[in-house]
Amino acid sequence: MLAIVHARAIIGVSAPAVTVEVHLSGGLPALSIVGLPETGVRESKERVRSALLNAGFEFPARRITINLAPADLPKEGGRFDLPIALGILAASGQIPADSLTGCEFLGELSLDGALRPVKGVLPAVLAARDDERALLVPKANAGEASLASRDDVLAAGHLLAVCEHLSSRARLVPVARCSLARDAPSDGPDLSEVRGQRVPRRALEVAAAGGHNLLFFGPPGTGKSMLASRLPGILPALEDAAAMEVASVHSVAGLPVREGRWREPPFRAPHHTASAVALVGGGSSPRPGEISLAHQGVLFLDELPEFERRVLEVLREPMETGEIAISRAARQVRFPARFQVVGAMNPCPCGYSGHPSIECQCTPQQVMRYRSKISGPLLDRFDLHIEVPVQGGSVLMAEGCDGESSASVRERVIAARQRQGQRRCLNANLAGRDLQAACRLDTRGEQLLSGAMERLGLSARALHRILRVARTLADLEGCDQLAHSHLVEALGYRNLDRQQGGQSLVSA
Repeated sequence: MLAIVHARAIIGVSAPAVTVEVHLSGGLPALSIVGLPETGVRESKERVRSALLNAGFEFPARRITINLAPADLPKEGGRFDLPIALGILAASGQIPADSLTGCEFLGELSLDGALRPVKGVLPAVLAARDDERALLVPKANAGEASLASRDDVLAAGHLLAVCEHLSSRARLVPVARCSLARDAPSDGPDLSEVRGQRVPRRALEVAAAGGHNLLFFGPPGTGKSMLASRLPGILPALEDAAAMEVASVHSVAGLPVREGRWREPPFRAPHHTASAVALVGGGSSPRPGEISLAHQGVLFLDELPEFERRVLEVLREPMETGEIAISRAARQVRFPARFQVVGAMNPCPCGYSGHPSIECQCTPQQVMRYRSKISGPLLDRFDLHIEVPVQGGSVLMAEGCDGESSASVRERVIAARQRQGQRRCLNANLAGRDLQAACRLDTRGEQLLSGAMERLGLSARALHRILRVARTLADLEGCDQLAHSHLVEALGYRNLDRQQGGQSLVSA
């Protein structure tokens, strides 16, 4: 007897189809699984055997061969437990084999037959729909699947419930699609809590409006981390397609989808001891790293020079391309990584270089070694370099001096993003002809930038980033053309490109 069950594997954020073929033949009782199964899949035979027996089914005392096709696609995890169990039941005549057509199955089995959740359900729902098949998932995955459900997703908590449904004795109710209405206003940190810091607040608004990478530097306790944590509160909510991409990445990583907050841009803040694999992803079975978990959101790198230099250097390519490719001997996996970087750093190891009242204890060699951890090519990829100065007690203790709220700043950011919508990408991603068309300069502007390149030693990449920031400043003011004031302000945000005493602040 032969039975065929449809399932889904997970490769990156895609869910390729897998056909589970179960054949019962004569001979000594045995069960073998072929089709490039990894350890978790090979062990499924013991889970399936116990689950069938404890659920009251008969485990066939025959030779059972299970083929997971295509044979060259790696299969991992317990997601094939349920399809294998159903294939055995159908091949042995315990459930009708024709009931398996038109549906796909995912789920790990416990020894008593209960269904446990699996990773990557959301990509599987979308892929199954493309093949015009329904998908049955564990009940614990129902909330995640409801983001994309169109009455084509079923959820069950036990193998018996699945078999009752397939035998038409007790039909399962399709999972209702969750409301895709706009999220409620965020109750996170508000920008009004920041006292003073007019220039850093302005830079934060510019970064949010254009999707620019931002680097804060200044003495300890001036509010660098405080400012960075308020960036998500002024970012627009994600559109449907972007929110689904983010949810798919989190699904593959095994992270819960935040119900009611799934449109919020993600905010990731890895510790400075994070490895390169933790940051960009990898492992023997590639998993998304922090840059992919920050897709369509913010990656905050606090204490930037404390990260290992080789770890920081791996960010350079995905910051430009918006994706990360992880290559292994058997396969290559791509994860999306269109993220916005916000960094924070002290000016020196002790942190007090340039402090108005505390003397720096570092030698010039220590300062140079500290700053050289950030290479020139990486620094080039930050659009704005903003000093966060020390605020006096009169500013911090003053009554009624709160700045604008995140909600009011967010309105301006949304208006600027709507203007960028006509260019079909954020200003931070403008390139080639699109950049030239959006950032046309008059003779005065060309002379200003040409002189700045010579005096500051700017690279072509830095020049393009200045133009993109200027375009965002114009969008915030509702201007179609770049004005001289926009270029001057954008140049003023490149503090770390300036020469001091003939030496650059950061080693190239």
